[in-house]
Amino acid sequence: MSTSPESKTPEFELDLDLAFLPAWAQQPAAANKYEKYTGEEESGRGRRDRPFRSDSRGGGGMGGGGPRRDGARPPARSGPGGGGAPGTRPFGGGFGGGDRGPRPGGDRGPRREGGGFRRQDDAPRRDPLPPLPAIDVNLVPEEKGVESLARQIRLTGRAYPLFEIAHLVLKKNDRYHLVLTPEKPEEGQKPAQIFVCSLDDTIWFSEQEAVDHALAKHFNTFYSSEKIPSDPPKGVYTFVAQCGISGVVLGPPNYHDYQNKLRKLHQERFSRMAFDAFKARIKIVKDEEVVKKWVEEQSFKTEFTALNIPETLKLHSMEEAQQHFRTTHAPNVIRTVEKHSIPGSALATQPCRQLLALARIAVDDQTKFPLRIVNVLSQQFARQGLQFFKVNKTVTHVAVARPHFLDMVATPVSEGVKKIVDFIDATPKCSRRKLIDAFAPAAAAPAAEAPTLANAEGDPAAATTPPSPQMAALVSDLHWLVHEGHVIEFANGLLETAKRPLPRPARPEPKAKAAPAAKATAAGATAEAPAAEVEIGSHDTTEVAEHETSAAPEAAPSDAAPSAEAKPEA
Repeated sequence: MSTSPESKTPEFELDLDLAFLPAWAQQPAAANKYEKYTGEEESGRGRRDRPFRSDSRGGGGMGGGGPRRDGARPPARSGPGGGGAPGTRPFGGGFGGGDRGPRPGGDRGPRREGGGFRRQDDAPRRDPLPPLPAIDVNLVPEEKGVESLARQIRLTGRAYPLFEIAHLVLKKNDRYHLVLTPEKPEEGQKPAQIFVCSLDDTIWFSEQEAVDHALAKHFNTFYSSEKIPSDPPKGVYTFVAQCGISGVVLGPPNYHDYQNKLRKLHQERFSRMAFDAFKARIKIVKDEEVVKKWVEEQSFKTEFTALNIPETLKLHSMEEAQQHFRTTHAPNVIRTVEKHSIPGSALATQPCRQLLALARIAVDDQTKFPLRIVNVLSQQFARQGLQFFKVNKTVTHVAVARPHFLDMVATPVSEGVKKIVDFIDATPKCSRRKLIDAFAPAAAAPAAEAPTLANAEGDPAAATTPPSPQMAALVSDLHWLVHEGHVIEFANGLLETAKRPLPRPARPEPKAKAAPAAKATAAGATAEAPAAEVEIGSHDTTEVAEHETSAAPEAAPSDAAPSAEAKPEA
């Protein structure tokens, strides 16, 4: 169903009409991937092309023998598990018998030269994720996107399941933003804090991490470095120590600054690893090129000049520069906030792993049952003037109007409106197409290309030819019925009239308590207050009539949805 050009917002990129089509209708037509299939492609595939393993672990059958592709049989094995050269490891336990025994180098086997298996201690390690802070992450749909959706709902007049709209919002992270708020701490615990680096709007939950990030990414903004020649290290060095993880050359182990560099590297980059385990990864390199490179590096020292300050300041080491940044620039660059909001599309640029973990948990939780995002959506749609009602007391829908029963006996209506209502009531699974075929068959062809509601709203691109008088009258009457709530058009295109509300059964009023003895009357008798029967007004207690399940699209149960059951107008 086409909409007006102003209803399309490239920022949100969400069209309700396309989103509620069947899955097969939403996918573009793709080329036939079996167009050039002849059936011969599979002739050379299968188990026959698998390479025969003639070692002690392979083979076909129980003993690992079996014919080879060249027709020859594998060499015989000897020992408890079969033939083979003496001293070879027997075939594994089970059918062949024999104890496999321990393998050198652990369960995964020794490392091979030039590739092969890799020992477990050589595998790359990733620092474990620190505990997540007590931060509440709420997903809020983008306001511009909600305005676009509200404009589409008003234009089409259809009723859409609110929970399904929430799922559509969650499918792309540019359709919502995340609101971070520290949770109330438990007794005796400190509240979580949110730190924002003003240089790149990155979010952190530790001040130290925020400062380290600013130093690593924006160091050149505050300091300039300069290499100054110095005396090279004295003595002859034939080997140096190198970190096996990062490749940083630390220098000879007997060099005076070796221990300081070792502990500094561990503290800056591998602080979550035990120092003994990190120290065990240090290797000795005797390559002349590596040793020469280290000597050249030690022949220069780096000095730093502080920028963006009134007076020139020289800093002779990186430690001095870092300390100067923490005391001078960090209070102005790193700020603490009580609440912060970031677009969902900006998560990809956030380096904080804790933030990404919290966002992933929030999105997964709302994907299962988007109650929180539905609450926000209902408030945003209500500000746009839309209404809510439930179908079968379970599925909350949003539309331009609530269902409002049209009593054609008490309310005078035109003949065209009466025909539409009677036709919808008498036709199961009625749709616009059936209405057009019944009342304006001559205009069925152009109507198939352009939705009638768009024509009623004056969309110039919706139709290329002017509608016929029958079509115009049908569109006008149906538009009035839909926007008044007398007819409901669901997202799947089915039409249904608002049913007559059924009054709630009157609840018996408890009897009034006995009144205290009144003063003596002229007759000298006492009177008791009679029990009053209270009649409940039917216009205040009626509910929206339950629609047939087939007329409403399936949606997740939403008993806890914020919208209550609609009551008809008095």
